[in-house]
Amino acid sequence: MGRGHVDVGTALPPERIVRLESDAVVVLDQRRLPGEEVELRLGSAAAVADAIRALAVRGAPAIGVAAAYGYALAAQRDEDLDVAYDELASARPTAVNLRWALDEMRDDPSPDHARAIHEAEVERCRRMAAHTADLVEPGSRILTHCNTGGLATGGFGTALGAVRAAWERGLVEHVWVDETRPLLQGARLTAWELAALGIPFSVIVDSAAASLMSSGDVDCVLTGADRIAANGDAANKIGTYALAVAARYHDIPFYVVAPTSTLDVSTPTGRDIPIEERDSAEISTGFPARNPALDVTPGELIGAIVSVVGIHRPPYAASLPREVVA
Repeated sequence: MGRGHVDVGTALPPERIVRLESDAVVVLDQRRLPGEEVELRLGSAAAVADAIRALAVRGAPAIGVAAAYGYALAAQRDEDLDVAYDELASARPTAVNLRWALDEMRDDPSPDHARAIHEAEVERCRRMAAHTADLVEPGSRILTHCNTGGLATGGFGTALGAVRAAWERGLVEHVWVDETRPLLQGARLTAWELAALGIPFSVIVDSAAASLMSSGDVDCVLTGADRIAANGDAANKIGTYALAVAARYHDIPFYVVAPTSTLDVSTPTGRDIPIEERDSAEISTGFPARNPALDVTPGELIGAIVSVVGIHRPPYAASLPREVVA
């Protein structure tokens, strides 16, 4: 079942995912993976905002890092920083990390400050992953949704970082990877990262998850979050809520892993979180369609929320940090 200590395979260094150069923010275009590794050179804050909006760079922590770099680039180019702030902040309204990173940059829009935010994000992920691995039993078959690895965070990963940390401890037998809409981010990106790391996995259609739970093939569910309300309600990629409901029915632990910059204490409940709608043509070009990118999982369905501080249990209004912790 469990394995002894194993060496992690090849993972992308943070600077390959997103970095700031003298004249551009450079991002690995996640829309082109896994078929090809293509870098985009983004020469303005507006171009960075467009890349975030188009999911060329995605994942709540990673878009915060990209936004910080975009803001620093705007300062270097003597752009109007208020305009740059608004352009970047509006690119992904659900992901509160983006606005947090921009607010962090306002008093010091230097490249060094942006790089420090990036470095700190990677370190926070490592610490969160270690906390989460404490929840994983030996021989676990873990189900994960969307992409929450280095691609999504600029370096290491939240929920997928936790899978990586648990694998290094010899606790993981197999990973089930939901394909995940929009843009099949699990089937393309999570699978690509797990293959590079040498962790055994299988891609499944999202609708197969409950069946695998019923047959006893899932031991826990790990996901990330784009925004967590003060009461623990968590917005994440569409399909997460259904997973939480199925996990509760089958008595399977459901855990959310996210930095404290994802916590939004100014938002009382999940009902107050804006949900992004994407182009309906991603689903159908011939018939009417709805294409919400995210849904909200009620806090009462979440067994634990793990942050850099540690493991938080319900009631989340009392247990979650009230401010961002570095």
